[in-house]
Amino acid sequence: MNRSRRLLCALVLLLPLAVVGAKGGLLDRSFRPLAGKTPVNLQKAYGGQVLLVVNTASKCGFTPQFEGLEALHAKYKGKGFAVLGFPSGDFMAQEFTDEKQIQEFCTLTYGVKFPMFEKVHVKGKAATPLYKDLEAITGEAPKWNFHKYLIARDGRTVKAFGSRTAPDDKALVAAIEAAIAAPATPAKAAR
Repeated sequence: MNRSRRLLCALVLLLPLAVVGAKGGLLDRSFRPLAGKTPVNLQKAYGGQVLLVVNTASKCGFTPQFEGLEALHAKYKGKGFAVLGFPSGDFMAQEFTDEKQIQEFCTLTYGVKFPMFEKVHVKGKAATPLYKDLEAITGEAPKWNFHKYLIARDGRTVKAFGSRTAPDDKALVAAIEAAIAAPATPAKAAR
């Protein structure tokens, strides 16, 4: 009986990965750049890179994390790393409604140069498929703004870090550096 339970648990834990693989991969999604018009396919643009996916908000107590996120992006972008920001107003509507206003705030206030994408929903039934899959894989949905998901070069290996984890947190930086150092074995796209 104990072996059956372990097998069932293993299947339940691996099911989200199978679902993501069947859809063509976690990154096989397109999003418009913030205040832009032409969608960017994440797999084509960032496949094979280490990514830190962050749900952002301009009017939050964690908003100063933009500065640290930009520092991470600048420090490691030459090593195959990128921060990807996804503005969201899901938590007490702490994000502007107008994308141009979000873009201006991030750029002028914090000097954000890392890729920022269209405003999305990150929790509940309205969450984008990317965030639904990130939750399914990690078992952790964003509980607030600036929740972070680290995606390895394989496009599948994911680790979650809560909002209170600062961009310069030793555990986060160590995880990023370990992911960058890992050999690149990109996930195969579904055909």
